[in-house]
Amino acid sequence: MAEPQAILKSSDYALVQWSRRLAPLLRSLGELEAELLERRMQNVRIAAPVFVTGLARAGTTMMLTLLSQAEGVATHRYRDFPFLFTPVAWNWFQDRLGKGPGEAVERPHRDRIRITKESAEAFEEPLWQAFFPWLHDPGRLHVLDAGAENPAFEAAFRSHLRKILWLRGGRRYVSKGNYNLARLPYLARLFPDARFIVPVRAPLEHVRSLVEQHALFCRYAGSDPRVPAYLAAAGHYEFGPQRRPVNLDRMRLGEIEAAWRGGDDWRGYARQWAQVYAHVEALRRQPALAGRILVVRYEDACAEPQALVQRLLAFCSLEDPHGRVAAVAATLSAPAGPAKAGEDAARAVWEEAGEVAALYGYRPGEARRAA
Repeated sequence: MAEPQAILKSSDYALVQWSRRLAPLLRSLGELEAELLERRMQNVRIAAPVFVTGLARAGTTMMLTLLSQAEGVATHRYRDFPFLFTPVAWNWFQDRLGKGPGEAVERPHRDRIRITKESAEAFEEPLWQAFFPWLHDPGRLHVLDAGAENPAFEAAFRSHLRKILWLRGGRRYVSKGNYNLARLPYLARLFPDARFIVPVRAPLEHVRSLVEQHALFCRYAGSDPRVPAYLAAAGHYEFGPQRRPVNLDRMRLGEIEAAWRGGDDWRGYARQWAQVYAHVEALRRQPALAGRILVVRYEDACAEPQALVQRLLAFCSLEDPHGRVAAVAATLSAPAGPAKAGEDAARAVWEEAGEVAALYGYRPGEARRAA
């Protein structure tokens, strides 16, 4: 694995800076790109899109990687960043440079996941940020319900999804967006046939992973102060110095940050876990979302990956005629070793998340399946 100061190339950072400075122009160019491509894309339809969402480190990348191999699926790729408003032009330019995907390397998270420029990744968030600049304000509620309206975003978002489908020659759009969890009712209204996949993970192990990732990305930032700005531009606030909470409960605004400010990362992330998965449980009871959300336990996915494949494909009405999804599933395994947490940290996690965790079959010291 590269040393911390090497995770960000100067050329990549320069491109991100240009994309931020030219944001208004790029939005206009994105509209122009859509107009120029309209005749070519006239038969492109957004049919039953799939949105993978959940708290970071729950297995969202695992779900996206599996689904990206299904027949006819189109996703964002690492190569699409940072000029997301003009994905067709930006991909055309990169193709003319003649550079291949390169050798697969472990991503900076140091979590065994190896990537190239062609790997599927989450890149919706910069689009949301452009039209909803308050979405990561730590002092605000971040929920977008079915009554939310933003005609400019909705037109641009639909156009963008069609571009990705056309660019990749796909029939079904699949995305990963951790923050989309706060927008499921809104997305369900925009796309009445959409499906949502939400991974969940045992809270102690999940919080441990988040705490470790936060420490890792803070070390990266200590070696390279450009890292937080780069992550924010990509829409990543889960860990690192630019960390911000996801506020899903109006009555609990500020609680997550209060724990973090007090130096208790374990309790802060446990509060985040509880808010996120209490919100998921409430969404599953909404008539407009009933039957449209598939919750997948991370532990079950790692233990029985081929069974997971069948569930995912059936739920999303996708096919795997060439066995590519099954082949990727065969490489899945749980991380080595149990959660390592001190007694105080473990107590804090279960105090904050225990009640919600029980809804998903998780209890201290048990590996019980969800009903």
